This record gives sequence, C-alpha cells and structure tokens, in this order.
Amino acid sequence: MTTPCIITVAITGSLPQKSDNPAVPITVSEQIESTQAAFEAGATLVHAHMRKDDGSPTSDPERFRRLVEGLRKHCPGMVIQLSTGGRSGAGRERGGMIPLKPDMCSLSTGSCNFPTRVYENSPDLVEWLASEMRTYGVKPEIEAFDLSMIFKAVEMQKVDKIRGSLHVQFVMGVKNAMPVDREVFDFYIATLKRLAPDATWTGAGIGRDQITLNRWSLELGGHCRTGLEDNVCPSADDLRLIRRFEKGGSGSSGVRV
Repeated sequence: MTTPCIITVAITGSLPQKSDNPAVPITVSEQIESTQAAFEAGATLVHAHMRKDDGSPTSDPERFRRLVEGLRKHCPGMVIQLSTGGRSGAGRERGGMIPLKPDMCSLSTGSCNFPTRVYENSPDLVEWLASEMRTYGVKPEIEAFDLSMIFKAVEMQKVDKIRGSLHVQFVMGVKNAMPVDREVFDFYIATLKRLAPDATWTGAGIGRDQITLNRWSLELGGHCRTGLEDNVCPSADDLRLIRRFEKGGSGSSGVRV
C-alpha cells in the first residue's frame, strides 16, 4: 500500500490521571511537551482535551488558546484537533474553542450509553457544533460510537452542513457502546465506503484493545490512533509491536507505517 498512515496521538483525554500513569500530561505545558515528543516520533495529528490544574476536564477556550499556540510553535505542520467531548462542559460551552480555528474538531453525531452515563449529543447541539465548524473553516472528525452516527454524518454532508469529504473515527471498546468485534468493524468500514466513497477513517480502541484496532486499521488501509487517553497501561505485546513498526517492520498484511 502506498497511502501513508496518519497516526493520531490522543494525548490526555478527560479522565486519566497521574495516579493512573505518571506520564499523563495535565497542564498546558505538559501537553505541549508530550505532544512534541509524539510528533518527533512520527505522530501527525494530535487530539487534544483540556484540563484544569487539578486534572478535571474543562472546555476553557483560554487554556485551549495557549495549547494551540504552543503546538503551532513546537510541532510545525502537525494537524491540531480539539475535542468538543461531553465530559468537558455542557451544551454550547463544549464548542467554545472552535473560533480558535484549529485544523479539526471532534463531532459526535448522536448519543449513546457510556459505562455510567449517557453521552448526550442532542440534534440541536450537533447542528450548532457543525455550523460553528463550517463558519470557522474547521474540519470535523466524526466520532462514531454506533452505526447511526455514520448515517447521520452522511446525511449532514449531503445537505452541506458538513463540507468536504468525511473523516470518521470508529471508537470501539467503550462499555455499553460499540464492542470490539472484527465482523462488526468490517461491516462498518464497508458501510462507510458504500455511503461515502471518498471518506477517510481511523480505528480507535480503548484499553487493551487499542493495539487491536491499530492492527485492524492497518490491515484494511485506514489510519490509527494511540495515546494515553485510550490506554494508560500499554502491555508488553503492545510495546513490542510498536517497536517493530518504529523499525520499519510490517504486520501480517505487509502494511508499513
């Protein structure tokens, strides 16, 4: 295959704490430093959440501004994607960073269950977030936690609420949402290709399934995601596979990173 693999680094997320792994970056300066290290190691896209100094999530646009400025200075050319996720704020507060004009922002086009709560994305909020991204020239990354979110994104693209080709991230392994199942994953990819042939996509697995989704994505010609947001404790097998890729090795499909 000749298409380069875009490696996303989800640097911190909303939940992991230093008590889970001392390497989890919390402050703006820590996130910039960690992202720069990932950038120099080959990551080309950063998915960023924001934290308060106590580690709790926030959508504070001023903190996001400092992060974006630092990333543009220390990671020139890296694609910057900011999260509008539901743990960081309520309602339109979640989109307060969009006017900063990052390259991308995340956009979930529907609601689903999480382990202990509903990840709520009301139709009005989804429409507003997409409108803000369109206004400021920010490309959405469709975060798909189930099949309906793919159909909704395609529908929005057809009526120009989302412009340009879709970029979809399939999130698998969140309890009560999309399970890690190869047949399901293959079906989702085939459905996206049928509905939006020019779409690009990334597979994201949670916890121990992070490396599984990376492997599946590489086998099928997609992109992959790493980082402490999804997996705070890589296994020895994970690290061995990562080192093999870093050395230019290949997986069972012959895909090279």
